[in-house]
Amino acid sequence: MVALQVDDRKITARQGRNLLSVCLENDIYIPHLCFMEEDRRPEAACRLCFVEIQGAPVAACTVDVSSGLQVWTDTPAVRRLQRSALRLLLSAHDVDCRHCHANRACELQNIARFLKTGLRPDPLGQIKRPVEVDASHPCIDHYPHRCVLCGKCVRICRDQHRQPALGFTGRGIDTVIGHYPLDGHGGQTCRECRRCIEACPVGALKLRPHGKDGTTISF
Repeated sequence: MVALQVDDRKITARQGRNLLSVCLENDIYIPHLCFMEEDRRPEAACRLCFVEIQGAPVAACTVDVSSGLQVWTDTPAVRRLQRSALRLLLSAHDVDCRHCHANRACELQNIARFLKTGLRPDPLGQIKRPVEVDASHPCIDHYPHRCVLCGKCVRICRDQHRQPALGFTGRGIDTVIGHYPLDGHGGQTCRECRRCIEACPVGALKLRPHGKDGTTISF
């Protein structure tokens, strides 16, 4: 075990553990969207979990705990970077919480509340994604206008199954989550797994109560 300091607290943790995970376990909240405990190499895709170490901002999910580490989570620079990252995410996010099935259980809402900022993006800087629901998957509806491209669903699907069903498609601002062609067996596997839906922090994935042919899906 090693000792480190996070803001004004002394914490002990196992050498080499992930800093973000250690902070969260000790009730020190750091905004994040893409981090998963089981990640061997965290993606650091959302750019929200910034902290300050030796005067420099770093993503907490990329730092391993070591003896004598001094971490600051609430400096002006850290908050500025986190709010900028949130604004970038919201620039491509359709904020319609009232009609979203993840309302009040959405990590974006939690982060905005924590950072004391609104969810409404600057309309002049907003990138409109298509609002049509992608229902091409056998049993999962995808809402691209809600997706924050955290990649959790893709990584969970890849790690859970030998032949993953989900992946990124498109480039740049046109990047979305897509799925590989699935036969009937693949669709049944998704119905039984559903881990991608459970991992989604913003309600971009939803289990369809009926199959593509209109038949009721039983569980």
